[in-house]
Amino acid sequence: MRIVLDTSVLVAALRSPGGASDALLQLALERGFKLLLSVALVLEYEAVLTRPEHRQRAQLSVAEIGEIVDALCLLGSEVVSHFNWRPQLSNPDDEMVLDLAIHGEAKAIVTFNRADFAEAAHRFGIEIWSPREALERLRNETK
Repeated sequence: MRIVLDTSVLVAALRSPGGASDALLQLALERGFKLLLSVALVLEYEAVLTRPEHRQRAQLSVAEIGEIVDALCLLGSEVVSHFNWRPQLSNPDDEMVLDLAIHGEAKAIVTFNRADFAEAAHRFGIEIWSPREALERLRNETK
């Protein structure tokens, strides 16, 4: 199953070990689904996750966060966009996530910002899931 993880999910994974986002990150690292990535999204992951407030809460160094992002890059599938579908969303910062999902033919975008993506993603046949919902669907798929 092809999935895009919004940056908010990775932030929650690092800040709340044992939660649904953390379990989803572990599943991504175990290749439990096909994680779609773009250069722009990886750069955002790195920039946001290395912010002092996130690093301190997660008790991780910049190098340790870099290792996590590197692992995602090694295991994920890069999608290259040749054109943009913009503007589709009210928040311009989310456009790259939707573009990635469209070009990567994602089944879903996993995010905490469901309302921001719902209408536009639906037009392209992409589902919007919370981390908990993604885990449930992925677990049911493997049964």
